[in-house]
Amino acid sequence: MATIETTYLGGLRTEATHLQSGTKIITDAPVDNQGKGEAFSPTDLVAASLASCMLTIMGIKANASNIDIDNATCSVTKIMASDPRRVAEIVISFKFPKQYTEKEQLLLERAALTCPVFYSLHEDLKKTVDFGW
Repeated sequence: MATIETTYLGGLRTEATHLQSGTKIITDAPVDNQGKGEAFSPTDLVAASLASCMLTIMGIKANASNIDIDNATCSVTKIMASDPRRVAEIVISFKFPKQYTEKEQLLLERAALTCPVFYSLHEDLKKTVDFGW
């Protein structure tokens, strides 16, 4: 169980501290929502969390299956909607450093699509994933 303490610093900026490690994350409101856009916005972190979670769960499965995915990357695009303002879609495009068999591809895809963040996001939030095979 992770505990995070978040402080409002003023000026639409927050600082979240992961208490176990002391790691800090600053957020700013985006420019299109009265902010400075000098750091990740809270909704940027939602999109980044999905990408990180998918890569992490793929990494766990890859380690157990002796598949090398080191240096795999993904680009993440967050698409906002209004009324109410929310994340409407997250588009993730993966790039892998190697070629994989169909069996390995299926294993990695299934792992990614079962990450806890994927399941935690509302079903109305569209998740578009391109594995780039």
